[in-house]
Amino acid sequence: MKHKRSSPFDPRQYMISPDFEIFYYNDLHFQSVGSHSHDYYEFYFFEEGEVSMVIGKQVCPLHAGDVLVVPPGTPHQANILDPEIPYRRFVFWISAAYLDQLYQEAAEYRCLPEKADKGICHYHFDLLSFNEIRSALFSLLEEQHTEQFGRQEAIRLRIRLLLLLLSRLVTEQEEDARPEVRSKYGSIINYIDLHVSEPLTLEKIAGELYLNKYYIAHLFQENTGMSVHRYIIKKRLALCLSAIKNGQNISEAYISCGFQDYSSFYRAFIKEYGMPPSSYKTLNTRP
Repeated sequence: MKHKRSSPFDPRQYMISPDFEIFYYNDLHFQSVGSHSHDYYEFYFFEEGEVSMVIGKQVCPLHAGDVLVVPPGTPHQANILDPEIPYRRFVFWISAAYLDQLYQEAAEYRCLPEKADKGICHYHFDLLSFNEIRSALFSLLEEQHTEQFGRQEAIRLRIRLLLLLLSRLVTEQEEDARPEVRSKYGSIINYIDLHVSEPLTLEKIAGELYLNKYYIAHLFQENTGMSVHRYIIKKRLALCLSAIKNGQNISEAYISCGFQDYSSFYRAFIKEYGMPPSSYKTLNTRP
């Protein structure tokens, strides 16, 4: 049985569960909670709104795709700049004690909490990466609302996958910051972003950027774990997802995002999201 993904805002700023809690909020005319702190870590995933977040003495204007990691004892507060715009975000709370348990399994789980403890709290992800994060968050939310066999173990695994995904994306961002890689990789990404609605091939990209196509393929595989073709498909799907969510007709969305025919778009959409485009539109179209 499907549950309502967004929940009414709960103003309490403490955990009932000893381990973790997760929420998806979608508010209009939101009344901000005053400055507060927790004795646990807060992972905050910003999806939409006109909002800035104050963390300690730092003011962070927020953009879709931003992720904040607020460590225990750090005062923070969301300032709503325009209450007429829907305020959409995920909030994931996890206790230090539960993280300590994860640390015993693998040192990788220390990555983001340790960065947060040092004051590194604010990250931004592109549409493709943030869509991957959203999928992991919704998967965790949905598992919480089932009574299927192995539910507790499935939740445990989804928490670990979420934390590892975030840590991997942040680590990749840091590695991609190397000047010699950033320049070429950035040129490829920018070219794809600008021409994603046009017919694109590895050979065309290589010719336009005067780069060896095998070098591009290697660079992409190293940085994204996928082929250029797969990246383009995922990019187009992510754009279609956003367009459909914002009310665009499906038949217009897939063409404007670069798919040449409906059958290839339909197959790719189901493979990526596990449901037909029409079902996604029904579940996610704004009221």
